[in-house]
Amino acid sequence: MDDFGTNVPRDDIYSKAVRAGKRTYFFDVKSTRSNELYLTITESKRRFNQQTGKFFYEKHKLFLYREDFEKFKDALEDSYRAIDELQGEIIRDKPDEGEKAGEQKKDEESITFEDLDKDSDEKDDDEEEDDKQQ
Repeated sequence: MDDFGTNVPRDDIYSKAVRAGKRTYFFDVKSTRSNELYLTITESKRRFNQQTGKFFYEKHKLFLYREDFEKFKDALEDSYRAIDELQGEIIRDKPDEGEKAGEQKKDEESITFEDLDKDSDEKDDDEEEDDKQQ
């Protein structure tokens, strides 16, 4: 990986991929030239290009630096709380739907994905990892 004239490797220090439906989120800890750690969060979506007839990955990145970690964490927690509170109000306003949502949640908790074809998942992982490195 080119490092703008320095000989210091700039590989990921830590990396975690989270699959969420048709999206994959990559959480990568990296280091600046001055050895300060930061986090990149990349959203990757597989898309199809009608003109070329090929798939490609659309990516969006966030760069989060140490001085903003606490603010980001607080805002994320506040957002989760707001969703919980707002979603709770919606469910309480419509008891029939709330009961159905509770039943659906129980069903979703019992679902396992161990029977999915792992070969196709591994191919997608390899393609995404190749694209991520470019």
